[in-house]
Parts: sequence; C-alpha cells; structure tokens
Amino acid sequence: MNIFFEALIWQFFDAPKAILIGWKNFLLFNLNYFSIPLLLRTYFSHWHRYSYSYERVFEFWKNIEVFVFNMMSRIIGAILRTFFIIIGATVEVAIVIIGLIILLIWLVLPFILIFGLLFGIKLLFL
Repeated sequence: MNIFFEALIWQFFDAPKAILIGWKNFLLFNLNYFSIPLLLRTYFSHWHRYSYSYERVFEFWKNIEVFVFNMMSRIIGAILRTFFIIIGATVEVAIVIIGLIILLIWLVLPFILIFGLLFGIKLLFL
C-alpha cells in the first residue's frame, strides 16, 4: 500500500480510535475522581460517619438530642454530596463536549488544510 492510503487510514481510522479511547478514559477518571456512584449509593449516610448511639429508653431528652444530631449529620451529608455530584456531572458534561469538539476538529483538519492551501495559492496569483 502506498503512503497516501496509509496516511488516510491513520487519519480517519487509527487516530480517531485512539481519541475515543482517551476520551473514554477521561470520562471514567472523572467518575472515579468525584466518586459519583459512591456518593449516590451513600446519599443519606452520616457526614464523615459522625453519629451518636441512643441511650436508655428512660433518657427521653438525651435521645431527642441524639436523634436531632444524627438527622443534622445526614442532612449535611446529603447537601454536600449533592454539591459534589453536581460539580462532577458538570465536569462530565464538559468532558463530553470538549471530546466531541476535538474529535470533529481532528476529522475536519485535512479538509481545512487543503482549503487553506488552495486559498493561499489563489491569493498568491490574484
């Protein structure tokens, strides 16, 4: 096979395949970095596992205090997990958009090069 066809195969098949693999790796890294699946599984868990155990049945006010603290710990955990899930999802969408732009630019690049050469030659002789 001559070098022209090898370059076309590389430009339109081999390199886009490598771009897609790299794009997938970035997406998986982001999910792992922000721990989005883990945050969703432990959405209503205590924040940093801060919780108290309940006292005896007859210590009514102490049990109410423990209940309120445990609920506040869960609410704080849910709020912060929501914040991190939103940030992670936003970065994930940005990675998808940027990856799509890079892939499209890579596929259009040879045509831009040919158009630029022809336009330059046209400008040279006008």
